[in-house]
Amino acid sequence: MFKTWQNRTLAVSMLALLAACGSNNDVETPVAAPGPDPVMLPSVAFMTDVHFENVYGDFKNAQFAGIPTKDGKNATIRTMYAQLTSTRLFNENYFAFRAALDDAYGRGVRYVALPGDYSDDAQPININGIADILKEYQAKGMRFFLAPGNHDPNEPYDDNEAGKNDFLTRDGKEQKVYATGNAGCKVKDPAVICTDELMEQGYEKLIAKLGEFGFQPNKADVYWETPFSKYADNKYSYESAAAQGAVANRQYEICAEGSGGAYKAAGEAKLGKSYTKCVMMLDSSYLVEPVKGLWLVSIDANVFVPNGNFDPANPKNFKGYEGAGNAGWNKVLTHKKHVMDWLKNINERAKSQGKQVMAFSHYPTTDFYANQTDAMKAVFKPGAFQTARVPEAATTAALAATGLKLHIGGHMHFNGTNDYTDSAGNFLANVQSPSLAVYGAAYKIVTYESADTIGVQTVALNNVPRYNELFPLYETEYGYLQGSSATADVAKRWNRAVLDTKSYGEFTKYYFGELSRLRFMDEYWPCEMKEAAMALDARQMLILSQLQTKVTLAQLKDAPGIVPLTASCAAKGTAGGSGVAAAQLAADWADATVKADKLATAAGLKLADFAKITAYDFYGDFHRTVYAGELALRDMGSERVSQYKVLMNAFPASPAAIVKINGVLSDQNEVHVAFQNQFKQVFAIFKGLGSAKPNDQFKIDLKNRKIVNASTALSFN
Repeated sequence: MFKTWQNRTLAVSMLALLAACGSNNDVETPVAAPGPDPVMLPSVAFMTDVHFENVYGDFKNAQFAGIPTKDGKNATIRTMYAQLTSTRLFNENYFAFRAALDDAYGRGVRYVALPGDYSDDAQPININGIADILKEYQAKGMRFFLAPGNHDPNEPYDDNEAGKNDFLTRDGKEQKVYATGNAGCKVKDPAVICTDELMEQGYEKLIAKLGEFGFQPNKADVYWETPFSKYADNKYSYESAAAQGAVANRQYEICAEGSGGAYKAAGEAKLGKSYTKCVMMLDSSYLVEPVKGLWLVSIDANVFVPNGNFDPANPKNFKGYEGAGNAGWNKVLTHKKHVMDWLKNINERAKSQGKQVMAFSHYPTTDFYANQTDAMKAVFKPGAFQTARVPEAATTAALAATGLKLHIGGHMHFNGTNDYTDSAGNFLANVQSPSLAVYGAAYKIVTYESADTIGVQTVALNNVPRYNELFPLYETEYGYLQGSSATADVAKRWNRAVLDTKSYGEFTKYYFGELSRLRFMDEYWPCEMKEAAMALDARQMLILSQLQTKVTLAQLKDAPGIVPLTASCAAKGTAGGSGVAAAQLAADWADATVKADKLATAAGLKLADFAKITAYDFYGDFHRTVYAGELALRDMGSERVSQYKVLMNAFPASPAAIVKINGVLSDQNEVHVAFQNQFKQVFAIFKGLGSAKPNDQFKIDLKNRKIVNASTALSFN
């Protein structure tokens, strides 16, 4: 399959370059005309959430130049502890991004889209660094098309107080580095390094520095527009497009309550009062036709809503706006209505003119948890897994109603696919391109194979040259933490085995196990669920799924060595009169073991082998599947997938209800009750995540409105 894709993309990229070189920039775009054969359109690589950090960048402050390396460079990197407790790597992405670009170039792909969070936090040191790399590959014949994410910009306007407190020093300690407006810099705190290389830039600086990567028109483009473009007599020219692309011509009004401008009167009438905190803001969206027939639509889905700190006298104060991270498309519907109207207009024109549309933004347009969101909300802690970021059903429906058929998104760092069809037959496929900076690191290659068929190939980054180049510097950090007795340092000790990994894929897999252990288990899992998930191997889980006993959690202290659970997460209740002796647990456990053995045997497996799935493996696998979908199952292998499938079907059809005291698990619940009730749901979610719509190699069938698997990927079905 890879060979076929490579041959095709090499051929079409040559045609695309020829078409671009001979393009006529004086075309009447609104006139309907048959487009070229979609099969001859070029493939586009989508690389989301690169989170590029310039690991050899210059802070331009003599007090802290980074860590000298053996090849004469200075490494300005974050600590390993910071990485292992973050949902993205900070340092190794530098090498992963280059590896992805080299891989795409080798496959003949010449068009690359970056749907947001291409930088760490839009700091000059990182924006200048990624711009240099894009220019390097641009010189080789590649074109880049950016969309903004919630990290670029973090705020709509410059934040000169921002920075990080966890840069690594040569002696393995943490160093605070902040922009000059930071409070520590103002009082000349000697512990803080001050440099505006760490300020977080807003829209205007980003457009100025990165304009050539899609935000502004290119003379080679067939066509380019913004949501606000108005071409005289419907005639397009580069000169006119350049004028339309000026920041002053890309403004819309946003208010605290919703969309302003032409939408304000209707919104105020519906609300029954006037809108407040209204301000003009830049929208960086654009449509570009780099080769005749292909429309790339970069959508600025960032919504920075004015908040209680908004000052109309100083509208460019970054503190006057809510962050965009949780807003996504839900807020686009209410606060950027012009984008929805623009999308509808684009899709109508594309249909009449025979254009093939690839739309992309930073934010997902459908449920990115394989329709498991409601179940996850019911099982895990409130707010766990960032479910606030899931688009509402009405949002997905509204987007489908615009006629949009294909959207590639990022933001969640997930690999996944979902689709939606409304009663009118409008079909929308959302492809989640995974981050290059987490487990499951990969990028997508998207190709129109025909007018009605889109091929999607997921290219995993398992092998990244130089991925371990910084490992010797982490050794110093590890040594410092091991040698320090300070409480804060002891709490930050990490497992040195991460430095023994032999590939980028292995490194990110290990990183995600540590991220699960150090952060996710506390942040997402209720107390008793966390205890079980971190104590039980898969053999014990299978036995517990079959256990029936009258012995309570409170009695576990009197029956040690049988099941590694406690009543530490439970509220103390009053023992009933129908209890049994704690010693009975041994016999009940033996009976459950016989039943578990029969389930394993029936599946052609051995119960003893289930113990190979340690607790660390289990919760790591669960979180890796959340992020990587089919890519995670591929790493698990067929035997482990089969073992999990046994567990998914092992629980009672109707587990006993959990008894609670003031909302907390009672210690008078029998030993098996909470586990069977809660983990039946956990494994149902696990199954849903691992048997979702195809997300490795697949085709999007627009005519029949379905997604078709193009590989033999493992599944929990």
